[in-house]
Amino acid sequence: MFLFRWYRRLGLLVLLVAAAVAASIWLFVFPRTDAPGRADAVVVLSGAKAERLDRALEMMRAHTAPLLVISDGRNPEWPQANRLCAGHTTFRVLCFKPDPYSTRGEAEAIAVLARTRGWRAVDVVTSRYHVFRARMIVRRCYHGGLRMIASTPSLGDYALGAVQEWPKLAVALLVRRAC
Repeated sequence: MFLFRWYRRLGLLVLLVAAAVAASIWLFVFPRTDAPGRADAVVVLSGAKAERLDRALEMMRAHTAPLLVISDGRNPEWPQANRLCAGHTTFRVLCFKPDPYSTRGEAEAIAVLARTRGWRAVDVVTSRYHVFRARMIVRRCYHGGLRMIASTPSLGDYALGAVQEWPKLAVALLVRRAC
């Protein structure tokens, strides 16, 4: 009898782990992403800075938008963005510091910038593991055309980012549900 209960508990644990792995793969490895399109601005969310900015710069070279918007681009730990924010580029750049310093703060800033500048469509660049939650949060604040563009982090950053997304997603779904 004891052995049967132990196997049953082990089976339930294996099922829960398998469900968590499947959900992680669906949410953070293969989230719904969009192809870049004509936009009023390409917005780079802060975080895994180098790969996100590299992807946004590819889009700017392809003339996706006339304006590159960089969240936390003046952070001293991000020299490439610092140069762009200082005007060392061939296209227009706008840098802002989100308040609060979070994806929600970035979403609020996107909404304010879109409203004051008359944007109808934005392409938001973030890491692949962050696309699902970022889309949900930005959509709560910004109601124009939105395309979420995934950048691909290194394997180590990907694994760490995906693990960190679970508690952040829980907070976004259960606690901070408004813009």
